[in-house]
Amino acid sequence: MKIVIQPQGTLAIYEQIVNQLKNAIVTGELVAGEALPSIRALAGDLDVSVITTKRAYEELEKEGLIRSVAGKGFYVCEYNTDYLKEKQLVMLEKRMTEVIADAKQAGLCANDIKEMVDALFN
Repeated sequence: MKIVIQPQGTLAIYEQIVNQLKNAIVTGELVAGEALPSIRALAGDLDVSVITTKRAYEELEKEGLIRSVAGKGFYVCEYNTDYLKEKQLVMLEKRMTEVIADAKQAGLCANDIKEMVDALFN
């Protein structure tokens, strides 16, 4: 699995890591029992701080998506994909609501937003 970090993105780097790992779990790219890279290895691959990758793994562990095995590393847990997809949809709706509010402040109408989404989606 390849994680792509956008330093100028609106999300913190650890959030980008969390979201991409969640997506990999939902799509089946990462399966239950699969080992994840060590915190240090992932930090090195992404050229980010160990603290950043540690925080991302802690978030995923809190949500029950990964588990730590002492001396062995982190592994993907069994999960409920429907529940995870629903959580992602709720988060996406929240972010879209913020974007729509910003678009309205900029004087855009619904059709302007739709055209922008269509252009960016392709």
